[in-house]
Amino acid sequence: MNWLDVCALEDIPQLGSRVIDSPLGDIALFRSADDGVFALQDRCPHKGGPLSQGIVHGRQVTCPLHNWQIQLESGEAVAPDVGCAHRYPTRVENGRVQLVLERIRKTA
Repeated sequence: MNWLDVCALEDIPQLGSRVIDSPLGDIALFRSADDGVFALQDRCPHKGGPLSQGIVHGRQVTCPLHNWQIQLESGEAVAPDVGCAHRYPTRVENGRVQLVLERIRKTA
C-alpha cells in the first residue's frame, strides 16, 4: 500500500474531525476518545450530508442532517438504516496520520 502522510494526530480534535481535500473528493478524518483514527468519504450514504460536521461518539458518527449513525471502522450505517460511506485505510506512525487513497469501486 502507498501510505500518504496527511496531518499530525493533534490536528484532529478528540471526538472530532478534519476534512482532507483529495483528488477523490472530500475525506473526513475522525478521531475517537482513545485516539483511533478513521477516514470516510465525507458524504452520508442517506442524503449526502457532511459526516465531518456530525457528532462523534464511541466509534460512530451521527450525520448532522437526519441522525443516521455510521460506524467509523467500516463506514456501514447502524441498523435499521442501510448504506455505507466509503472507508479509507488509516494508520498513525510517530504521531502522524497516514491514509491510503483508493478509488471508490462502483458496482452495477
